[in-house]
Amino acid sequence: MLTLLHDASVTRLIQIALNEDIATGDVTTETIIPDDTSARASFLCKQDGVLCGISIGELVFRTLGEGVSWHPLHSDGESITKGTVVARLEGPAHILLAGERTALNFMQRMSGVATMARRFAEAVEGTQARILDTRKTIPAWRRLDKYAAQTGGAVNHRMGLYDMMMIKDNHIAAAGGITRALDAAREIFEQGAVRIEIETASIANVREACDHGGFHRIMFDNFTLDMLREGVQIVARRFETEASGGITLDTVRGVAETGVDFISTGAITHSATALDISMDIALARH
Repeated sequence: MLTLLHDASVTRLIQIALNEDIATGDVTTETIIPDDTSARASFLCKQDGVLCGISIGELVFRTLGEGVSWHPLHSDGESITKGTVVARLEGPAHILLAGERTALNFMQRMSGVATMARRFAEAVEGTQARILDTRKTIPAWRRLDKYAAQTGGAVNHRMGLYDMMMIKDNHIAAAGGITRALDAAREIFEQGAVRIEIETASIANVREACDHGGFHRIMFDNFTLDMLREGVQIVARRFETEASGGITLDTVRGVAETGVDFISTGAITHSATALDISMDIALARH
């Protein structure tokens, strides 16, 4: 399970985002709001969805300074209905106003990804298939996008090029074919250092890969449903199976019913719509 609170890369990302927004100063707030003004605020979900990034919202304000009291009312992964207040906070008005947009940007994006992942996961309920995310994430947001996908119910595929060997079509072309690519990967397979996945584009590819062996998972790329069913039969549980390529919420159920173990879709991250969340602020009571 991915965690975020003490991850240095996430802390750095927050710092970059705040500097991008504030730079030399929040000229509006600093001009019209006295330095000693205290305020309270609430984060309100304005549509149904899956909450994600609640701890990141807190970290944004903590990064800006001291004196903010953050009170989460709901947790990551909860299904939230329109009109739900998910967090309240109090503190210096300058900090609350300076961090508002950055906190919302993180929480809206992450909640949108979690919501999309939940829709895909629910669409295949009752089958053996599990939904995988992909590397089609916002640059530098990989950990956040993967965490959000996991929060929504997807399974994280590899984090990057370093933690799984994935022999894709371009690798196969450069190596001179499936057999040569798998031959080259034989030592890695025997060492068991990382898991190996091989991509196939045809039933002939599936047969060639299965006859050779030396991998853990086989991907069926852009297969029709009939091809997927045939591919699953050929593999016959000898290897894990994964369907990929242009899979949408409208088509994912049919893909799952072919018997594949995994379904990967970039739509979770590249097509997620930010969840509508707002921050409403008022002077603190004295």
